[in-house]
Amino acid sequence: MKITANIITLNEEKNIKEVIKSVQTVCDEVLVIDSLSSDKTCEIAESLGAKVIKQEYLGDGPQKAFGAPFAKNDWVLSVDADERLDLNAIEEIKKLDLENTTFDAFSFARKTYVGDNFIKLWYPDRVTRLYNRRKCAYSTAKGHAKVETENICDLEADMLHYSYEDYIHMIRTTEKFIKRGAVLAYEDGKRANVFDPFIHGVGALFKTLILKGGAFHGINGWNVAIVSAFSSYMKYAIMLEMQKNEK
Repeated sequence: MKITANIITLNEEKNIKEVIKSVQTVCDEVLVIDSLSSDKTCEIAESLGAKVIKQEYLGDGPQKAFGAPFAKNDWVLSVDADERLDLNAIEEIKKLDLENTTFDAFSFARKTYVGDNFIKLWYPDRVTRLYNRRKCAYSTAKGHAKVETENICDLEADMLHYSYEDYIHMIRTTEKFIKRGAVLAYEDGKRANVFDPFIHGVGALFKTLILKGGAFHGINGWNVAIVSAFSSYMKYAIMLEMQKNEK
C-alpha cells in the first residue's frame, strides 16, 4: 500500500516524533510542511526519515493543499501534529484496497482529549483525512478546511486528537480562535448587532448543555459548554468593537 502522510507544523517538537511514528505504520512517505518553526521540529522530523518542506503559514486549508503536490503517491493521509491513529484506524487502513476503491476519500471519527479527559460530547467529530489527490483536494479556505468531495466512505476507525494539554491550554487556544473567527466573519461582510453576543452566547450554552447532552457528561461537559458559550459571546463582542472602530 502506497500512502503519503502530510503533516503541517509550527513549533511542534513535543508532538512531531509521536505523530510521525503513528503514520509510518501505514505510510511509506512522510511530508512535513513546516511554517518556519524556531524549535527542533524540522531536525526531529528529518531524523525520522520525513521530508521537510518549509512554507510560511498560508492558513489551514491552503497549507494542507500546498503539501499534496509534493507527494509521490496518489493517496494522501493528512494528519495534524497533535493527532495519532488509533489501533482500529491502522487496522482499517491496512484492509483498504486503494487501487480499486470507488471512493475518493475516507473519513475517521475523531476522539478529542483535554489532558487525559476524553471529551465524549465532541465524538465522533467526523474528519475526512485520507484522500486521492488526483480526484479531490483540500479547500483553500483560510479557516479550518476540509477535503472537497461527496464521494466519501466513513470508516469505523478513530483518530486520536490530543488537542489541549489541560483546560488552561484550552482557554488560551480558544482565545486565538475567537479573534480569528471574528476577523474572518468581518472580512466576509458579516455584521453584528448589540444583541448578538448575548443571543449566541446563551444559544451555545443551551445547545451544548441541553441539545447535545453536555449537562449529563459530568464536569467535562460543563467545562466545554462554558468555554463554548464564552467563545460565541466574545466573537460577536469583538465584531461589534471592529464595527465601532471603522467609523
